[in-house]
Amino acid sequence: MNVAKKYYLDTSALLPYYRNESASLQIQKFLLNINPPVLISSLTRVEFVSVIARWVRMSELSEAEAGLIENMFISDIKSGLFLNQLISQKHYNQAERWISLRKTGLRTLDALHLASSWLSDTEMITCDKILHQSACSLGVCSSLIEPDEA
Repeated sequence: MNVAKKYYLDTSALLPYYRNESASLQIQKFLLNINPPVLISSLTRVEFVSVIARWVRMSELSEAEAGLIENMFISDIKSGLFLNQLISQKHYNQAERWISLRKTGLRTLDALHLASSWLSDTEMITCDKILHQSACSLGVCSSLIEPDEA
């Protein structure tokens, strides 16, 4: 029996799906070629709206554009493209264990993303090289989607 592979998208891989960035095409192709849902976490959702708010404050997006992006994201969750996973104490405990090893450049929120992926037995999809390197160093399945060269 062939079991479909499961994936976790961190925020760095999610944002290019909603705004034209150098990795947008690769993320779109990835999402078209897999079976949903793709796992995200409650942390991903908070980081997503935080970045949108920062883009508005920095005048990189208008309020209308921000609202459109947020509505598309909510629609994609409701449609089943993304499945939200709550962050629990076990995620914090695992993140703390990895950071305590002092063997990677893993930061707090990235450690929580990594714990979310690992504890749900998914492959992490990220555009963050340091997070990807940390995942590989810790034996967590991870794929790095790198931006197109302009």
